[in-house]
Amino acid sequence: MKELFDSLKIFLILTLITGIAYPLLVTGLAQAFFNDKANGSLVIQKGKIIGSKLLGQNFSAPKYFTARQSATTPAYNAAASSGSNLGPLSEKLKVNIEQKYQDLKRSGIQNPDSLLLTTSASGLDPDISPAAAKCQAESVANARHIPVQTVLDLIARNTKPRQFGFLGEEVVNVLLLNLDLDQSQNR
Repeated sequence: MKELFDSLKIFLILTLITGIAYPLLVTGLAQAFFNDKANGSLVIQKGKIIGSKLLGQNFSAPKYFTARQSATTPAYNAAASSGSNLGPLSEKLKVNIEQKYQDLKRSGIQNPDSLLLTTSASGLDPDISPAAAKCQAESVANARHIPVQTVLDLIARNTKPRQFGFLGEEVVNVLLLNLDLDQSQNR
């Protein structure tokens, strides 16, 4: 019987440590030192949440930059994150790429970067390459009636360098670029 009570004491102590104290400590540290990241890297304007820096969003108006295709249904649904699982020999993949290519051409993007024709692994990628942004610059500038150079300058300003100068690739967050574009026109 003593062994049972000793086991229960250890169980309760470990439950308090690992189930209550540790999660509270980690949550408190995250809120204190990494508040933005711990809360989803939300983008807030005028007291309203308009998105997250970590999740792609659907921008379909010609005056906005478009992100990579979403593989989720409905599009950009964070609760259904997944890739398409279509292999390079898939006929459906070829059809999807051709359809996206034609959609981009109709929206004024004459030479779409290959990144814009494919989905990301999660289907929710918020970033595109600088090349994918630049191929949309003329179309966005025409839709907004502003000089292409102004749009190219905004792309350059919103390009994040490689992490530590050598990890990954340079990227442009589509949400932040579109917000910067709106704000630059409202000045």
